[in-house]
Amino acid sequence: MELTSYSGLPNERVKAANGIDYMYRDTGPTDDGADVPLVLLQHFRGNLDNWDPSLIDALARSRRVIAFDNAGVGGSTGTTPNTAEQMAHDAISFIEAIGESEATGARFPGQVDVLGFSLGSFVAQQIALTRPALVRRLVLASSAPQGAAGMHGWAPEVIDAIGSPETSPEEYLGVFFTGSPASLRAGSQTLQRIYGARSADRDTATDWATREAQYDAVCTWGIPDHANLQRLGCLRMPVFVANGDSDPMILPHYSHLLAGLIPQARVKIYSDSAHGFLFQHHAEFAADVDTFLGAPQ
Repeated sequence: MELTSYSGLPNERVKAANGIDYMYRDTGPTDDGADVPLVLLQHFRGNLDNWDPSLIDALARSRRVIAFDNAGVGGSTGTTPNTAEQMAHDAISFIEAIGESEATGARFPGQVDVLGFSLGSFVAQQIALTRPALVRRLVLASSAPQGAAGMHGWAPEVIDAIGSPETSPEEYLGVFFTGSPASLRAGSQTLQRIYGARSADRDTATDWATREAQYDAVCTWGIPDHANLQRLGCLRMPVFVANGDSDPMILPHYSHLLAGLIPQARVKIYSDSAHGFLFQHHAEFAADVDTFLGAPQ
């Protein structure tokens, strides 16, 4: 059966036990109820339409993929919390709701794979720590451990590029891609896919209150605390850590720090790429994720 591209999927809703109505999109094969789905957690200020459709389509060729707006984000109801810990609890509520809902048309067993990007990767770590039995495998893209030195807030040039109420495509390109011709060309193509592939029924843009709460969560995560680094030693599931070699938001050395703290982690740094490496190298990254998720336990 030919799958509908991510850019053509309907926006769906599910009500969770916490009272939040979560908006989500669901793609990939769902005929085998035993398959473990891959749940995606989005970056700062991102919604369902800020995922690169080519990346999700590539991920969904061999598995079910579910993208959603967490509480207060985009089309979901509720208020965006200001800590990654509460965001993780809200995400767990969504995962439980989607797993129990007959309306999804494909129930799944008690575990999921989780891919978190940037702020979403902080939330993904917290999900794995809070509910370790829920997470089979974990993918952390453009990530850092809580309490790492040098992570307390972003550099001024990053704030100027993505932290203001109105940002330009040029500013987005300057943070998510490098200055090389190849990377800038990939960035322009990414913007065309994100903003040009879907014109109707687009998700609601994140509001300023959500962005402020999310940045509070980012700053709280980055308060230096050596004890918080040690938490990751208790994770027992396999973890794939990935980043671009020139990420100005979350420097790639944090990927190596993460991999050193997590017992079953491996790391890959993608060349000539920045925060949006997973969009620039979407085919390669999707193939790497597919290999990682399909490897023997």
